[in-house]
Amino acid sequence: MPRVSDQHLAARRQQIIDAARACFTRNGFHATTMQDVIKEAGLSVGAVYRYFKSKEELIAAIVGQVVDEITGRLHQVTSARPRLPVEDTLAAALTVMEPALGPDGMFRVALQVWSESLTNPSLRVLVTDLYARLRDEFREYASELPLPEGVTADELSGVLLSLAQGYALQRVLTGGPSPSEYVAGIAGLTRLAPPPPPLSRFPPPLSRFPPPLSA
Repeated sequence: MPRVSDQHLAARRQQIIDAARACFTRNGFHATTMQDVIKEAGLSVGAVYRYFKSKEELIAAIVGQVVDEITGRLHQVTSARPRLPVEDTLAAALTVMEPALGPDGMFRVALQVWSESLTNPSLRVLVTDLYARLRDEFREYASELPLPEGVTADELSGVLLSLAQGYALQRVLTGGPSPSEYVAGIAGLTRLAPPPPPLSRFPPPLSRFPPPLSA
């Protein structure tokens, strides 16, 4: 029997991953069974279980691929020289995320993984690693910015990651805002003037007697 090539094995593995991704996106993580994935892939039971023993293994493979892809693209943005302003860097990061936010995008599966990771230790490890890698990219970028006194690159990286996640969540759940609207809103937020000091509820007391007239 001729030896199966590594290319064939990799292609078959990817065929199963693509089938699982389609099922998870369409039906949800909990409603999808391994039998659904087998049917979607058009393969035998043995062929699928040769590569993946459970849904958790399939999720791990999917998340791993997407993380590698997104961090690779994000690195191109955050490592640009000379350093781009924060608004431009965030706008470029949102553009990188756009392919994952559509109806068939990975982010819909990611939302399910987030929820499941609250009670599934193995998925929690995956999610923790994902955020660590994404935050590292923002931290590297922030470490070379002229930061205000008292602000660290680590603190700024957490905020930038949260802004990117918040944008992705709104896009998937509501379809908006657009990347340009979101970045414009952030720019406006950073330029807000401080509020005026609060007025006293009562005016200062008047003197009982007027000041004496000068001679």
